[in-house]
Amino acid sequence: MTPRDLKLPQERHPEKAHRADNPQPKKPDWIRVRAPTSEGYKKTRDILREKKLVTVCEEAGCPNVGECWSIGHATMMIMGDICTRGCAFCNIATGKPRALDAFEPGRVAHAVSELGLKHVVVTSVDRDDLDDGGAEHFAMTIRAIRHRAPGTTIEVLTPDFLRCPPEAVQTVVTARPDVFNHNLETVPGLYPEVRPGARYFASLRLLQRVKDLDPTLFTKSGIMVGLGEDRQAVLQVMDDLRAADVDFLTIGQYLQPTPKHHAVARFVTPDEFKSYEAAAYAKGFLMVSATPLTRSSYHAGEDFARLRAARLAKLART
Repeated sequence: MTPRDLKLPQERHPEKAHRADNPQPKKPDWIRVRAPTSEGYKKTRDILREKKLVTVCEEAGCPNVGECWSIGHATMMIMGDICTRGCAFCNIATGKPRALDAFEPGRVAHAVSELGLKHVVVTSVDRDDLDDGGAEHFAMTIRAIRHRAPGTTIEVLTPDFLRCPPEAVQTVVTARPDVFNHNLETVPGLYPEVRPGARYFASLRLLQRVKDLDPTLFTKSGIMVGLGEDRQAVLQVMDDLRAADVDFLTIGQYLQPTPKHHAVARFVTPDEFKSYEAAAYAKGFLMVSATPLTRSSYHAGEDFARLRAARLAKLART
């Protein structure tokens, strides 16, 4: 059997190949970023290649890869580069994943140490083929980083563990990451077309359960805008996340990876992002990042320091 060439769109996203193309509108000036060329970028790329690691920075086509890699920041994507879901917004390849690599947690830990990261984000593809959704693999990776780079703070960005027993999320929480992130991605009314394999309230419940299991753990979630949502729906998502006691909210502009992906309904202006930021802080989030180029892991290390400081300040006031 000929292996798939994941660089070809029709093989990378077979579930989208039959769809009509959506037009890709010209990006406004506030979205444009420079192509990555710095020596820091090349050093980070070389370390990741040497350790044979996958990053969401490349797989998801993040616009901030040049900036982040130039200072040695990269978001590690564990459990392979093929996802069992086919979300309409996502550029990660879809299909049947390969078997887990038992040595991957150690390679991630070595890379974290070699890059000298003070804060690392570890995410993954969805692994609905695994009984625990990959929870133990997350836990092993956290433990390996703690052993190899004890001074590094760890943020996990997990799947929803929708088809797993309740113990799955507990496995990750027990490994004690510093931040537990799970993205809602969009407003509930758009789930059927944007995130069809997921369930909005199941994702909310996951975030609430993390806090139930460990109230000291920081929780985080994010959404994209420009998919067709309205302002009221975004404000309702904020209220839902605060009801789940989520600490940190990220909001960024959706960018269409290919013509086969969900269309960009509009480009949300920087002033609208500022308005969302103000509303989120007014609702009680400890930390908010809302800009056109915001992504879950963008400036994660600096934001974690601010998040921790905000909690300490809140405790001091009470």
